[in-house]
Amino acid sequence: MTKQLDTTPRQDGFRMPGEHEPHAGVWMAWPERTDNWRYGGKPAQSTFVDVAKAIAKTTPVTMVVSAGQFENARTLLPSNIQLLEMSTDDSWMRDIGPTYVVNGEGERRGVDWHFNAWGGLVDGLYFPWDKDDAVARKVCETLGDNSYRAPIVLEGGSIHVDGEGTLYTTEECLLHPSRNPDLNREAIEDVLKDYLSVEKVIWIPQGLYNDETNGHVDNLIHVIRPGEVALTWCEDPVDPQYAISRQALDVLETQTDAKGRQIKVRKLPMPGPLFITEDEAGGVDASEGMERVAGERLAGSYANYLISNQHIIYPLLDEKHDDAVAQLLAQWYPGYEVTGVDAREILLGGGNIHCITQQIPAV
Repeated sequence: MTKQLDTTPRQDGFRMPGEHEPHAGVWMAWPERTDNWRYGGKPAQSTFVDVAKAIAKTTPVTMVVSAGQFENARTLLPSNIQLLEMSTDDSWMRDIGPTYVVNGEGERRGVDWHFNAWGGLVDGLYFPWDKDDAVARKVCETLGDNSYRAPIVLEGGSIHVDGEGTLYTTEECLLHPSRNPDLNREAIEDVLKDYLSVEKVIWIPQGLYNDETNGHVDNLIHVIRPGEVALTWCEDPVDPQYAISRQALDVLETQTDAKGRQIKVRKLPMPGPLFITEDEAGGVDASEGMERVAGERLAGSYANYLISNQHIIYPLLDEKHDDAVAQLLAQWYPGYEVTGVDAREILLGGGNIHCITQQIPAV
């Protein structure tokens, strides 16, 4: 019998592991929302299948899907992908799924954050979002894991940890008035320390340019390993991302992590810039929250990859850079398999491979 606990992970001796630590599984959610995914979600569904297949080479994958799409998803997905009927409002498992914490005794528990569709009634992307907000607890109950209901609004894509006490986030997202307007930086840090057992929070000013999540950190950087970070890098001085990346570099290189290490920063080239085409915009139903119009700049980033069991699954976004990025990832992760998946359809929906996945740590 699972329960929601009224203690905190820190009190109970649990910490959030780094993504490079072993996974028991990866969870995803099936895309079908027609005001976000073009042509009834069909192109996106094909891409989600490709991502699930790639991950499943090294890690078991569970896909949650609505009752109405169950047969379609079962037909499109190979039999080694577990399918589970569950209601959602959209398909960003990183942000709606639980953030897992583990202890040294081989136990794990989920952290269930409040979710408000990236901004609630201030600048959220859709309403209602109650089905999404219920997903984290359902995942924990399905897996038989106890959980904690954290007291703040937070999405999984807005944080990265190294597993050794350091958390990376952006001021743009966590201090945004649409998340926790009654809490200042220190109060938010206290919650992060209580619920993830981190010692130090490194605040990067802004996330990727034109990111509709208010600048999620996982679209700008990725933690390679403790003390080492990949950063989206832009070489064009007239591009708005140029200044954002340099500001981030300055923060990362002038601070130490929780263990006192100087942070080593690796530069990942930025794809594009990429823009929505007329054809792509034409397949999306109109909505109030999401900008899916021709010419809108896409928040494309190679940093939005997933690490799972000695395997990197990264987005193919721009043929000018895709191969070079594969070579960099192979250098930074010696001994890892590196798999690229054509991920433009995920990008058109507002995120990428890291955003649509949530890992469950092995214990």
